[in-house]
Amino acid sequence: MTKKIPYRTYLTEDQMPKYWYNLRADMKEQHDPYIHPGTMQPAVLNDFLRVFCKELALQEMNTTDRYIEIPDEVREFYRTYRPSPLIRAYNLEKELNTPAKIYFKFEGNNTSGSHKLNTAVAQVYYAKQQGITSLTTETGAGQWGTAMAMACAFFKIPLTVFMVKVSAEQKPYRKAIMETYGAKVIPSPSNQTDSGRAILAETPDSTGSLGTAISEAIEVAVKTDNCRYVLGSVLDQVLLHQAIIGSEAKMAMELLGEYPDIVIGCTGGGSNFGGIISEFMADKLAGRTNPYFIAVEPRSCPSLSRGKYAYDFCDTGKMTPLAKMYTLGSNFKPSPIHAGGLRYHGMSPLISKLYYDGYIDEVQAVGQKSVFDAATLFARVETILPAPESAHAIRSAIDEAIKCRESGESKTILFNLTGTGYFDMTAYMQYNANGIVDYIPTDEELKVGFDSLKDIPLNKDI
Repeated sequence: MTKKIPYRTYLTEDQMPKYWYNLRADMKEQHDPYIHPGTMQPAVLNDFLRVFCKELALQEMNTTDRYIEIPDEVREFYRTYRPSPLIRAYNLEKELNTPAKIYFKFEGNNTSGSHKLNTAVAQVYYAKQQGITSLTTETGAGQWGTAMAMACAFFKIPLTVFMVKVSAEQKPYRKAIMETYGAKVIPSPSNQTDSGRAILAETPDSTGSLGTAISEAIEVAVKTDNCRYVLGSVLDQVLLHQAIIGSEAKMAMELLGEYPDIVIGCTGGGSNFGGIISEFMADKLAGRTNPYFIAVEPRSCPSLSRGKYAYDFCDTGKMTPLAKMYTLGSNFKPSPIHAGGLRYHGMSPLISKLYYDGYIDEVQAVGQKSVFDAATLFARVETILPAPESAHAIRSAIDEAIKCRESGESKTILFNLTGTGYFDMTAYMQYNANGIVDYIPTDEELKVGFDSLKDIPLNKDI
């Protein structure tokens, strides 16, 4: 008799990885360098030090060390919620009547409800070690802001969070949690920064964007003594810390004698997807295996599927270094979809490079209603209410499982469930009232963002 694979597979605390895996060390080609916006020359370490903590800046530029040791203090904090479980979605398989085996890595077992705590803890720890006395950041859906508030409370560092205005309105309980942990939360755009005032002067009714909130957070950081800025996605340092997700997932699947044929993650800035693919991508780069990687994004903010691969600013206020990435243009105005964590104009330079070079096999852009259809089905059969961001990956996993049912082919599907939807009830209420509207930007709307890329001297081929 074949032994049934358990619903949940947990590693022991001793099995939790002691090192973060640095995917850049195994890439065939590195992504293009960041560019200083003033000199238009490749950015060097000193260019990052006024904004980021030194150790994080060093990690951002590290292309050679395959494994970077996780500090003991960070691992001790990780032990409060890690290792996270690998779960076999038996009920979803049964509901879909599919021969596919569906697994998901569940990162929602902490108060932030998401994977964001993995890098928040690391970044705040390095700030504390450096003697930094305050931090600033932005947040979209609120999960990153919550994670940062938790980490800052633990290490006793004051935090200011610029929260995308529409998310602050849609998710008031997220704001309340951040404030409970001691963070100062400011809806963005605000009248408290030059960049925020400039945007409000141009668009008084602006609902905000991650790019705008980043501008405000960086402005405060550089104007405040002994303050630094921290970012929850996009950067290589963040994907480095999130690689623990893929490391644990691979170890757990090895315990079960399994290996994924398909690996799926939602993509906004890239940390979710980058985390789950990490060591599976290492196998693909080395030619050991050939998993099929699917990145899933909202149709309303389609940076990978409809964006340009070009140099662009990472923020709306054009204060950051320029990054070579798939982008819709830093002045792109995303619609106020409920998947606020995916409402970003660009994609991680690392993820962008892997996609450009063909190592990421497919990008799927999905509509908001179909995402909530999938989220609701998943919640009813698997008992976990997913965040709208992670539900993009669920949508894709369901579709791939249905393809297996239609073809009769059994494949092993792994997706990353990195957030819970317990503070997204406004979105679910709107869905239940048939109020979810899919928004797809027109070519004319995208052209506004693309035209701004032509003004950057590095983009001669745009």
